[in-house]
Amino acid sequence: MNVNFNNRDPVYVQVVRHFKEQIATGMLEPGQEIPSRRELANKLKINPNTAQRAYKEMEEAGLIHTERNLPSKITRNEKTLGAVREELIAGAVDSFVAAIRPINVSLDEIVGLIQDKYEMESKEEGGYE
Repeated sequence: MNVNFNNRDPVYVQVVRHFKEQIATGMLEPGQEIPSRRELANKLKINPNTAQRAYKEMEEAGLIHTERNLPSKITRNEKTLGAVREELIAGAVDSFVAAIRPINVSLDEIVGLIQDKYEMESKEEGGYE
């Protein structure tokens, strides 16, 4: 587990974001066990209270669940999992629009550039369009 922390956001928020990204990309699957709070703190070299806060946030959001004395697991709730994916996509789109708007590019040009780039990267990764 490797997280590159920035100085802008609280560490627990970045940990939650990391888990969301891992869920959205399929690196963490529904029902999969995740490290204990103490293990996570050791792996990421963060304060155990920070790991606890991240897990608490994820539990409150329904991303993980913990039963007594058992390891925490990723939710199997498809609605919650879909919402994570949508949240990440919306955040990426918001960042992109904020960065591109001042350049004064037409929507058609943007869509064309995105499509070209997406297709090029898909071919480079050996994927299909």
